[in-house]
Amino acid sequence: MKTLINEQMKRFNLLSSEIEAAYHEAALKLGLSDSTMTILYTIYCQEGECLLNDIVLMSGTSKQTINSALRKLETQDIIYLKSFEGRKKKIFLTDKGKQLANNTISQLITIENEIFDTWSDKERTLYVELTQRYLTAFKQKIKKLLI
Repeated sequence: MKTLINEQMKRFNLLSSEIEAAYHEAALKLGLSDSTMTILYTIYCQEGECLLNDIVLMSGTSKQTINSALRKLETQDIIYLKSFEGRKKKIFLTDKGKQLANNTISQLITIENEIFDTWSDKERTLYVELTQRYLTAFKQKIKKLLI
């Protein structure tokens, strides 16, 4: 049975893919892997420290991929981990990591803010609300998928 996707959904999917590709290009230009950029971005936005699980949840990246990237960043003296409340791990930027994030992630955040600043409050609110609504509905429907 053939299921057709409507033109707006095609455009939405294409835009989503193009945004993801643009972030990948940004990572390359900043000399970072996608995983490293995701980790640094998350920690930077949390003022230099966050829980390992927060990175997994906020990024949508697998725990295994994040753990691999963290081990590499640890050997490069970019981050360090500490136990937190039992089995949880908290990740901190080292001084070297803070410098790297300031030189890379801050540029990315500046770009994002510059773009959002060209939109009205109403446009920003609508964009975020509709994106959240789509994500929530999509996740709920995925739970009901049948094989």
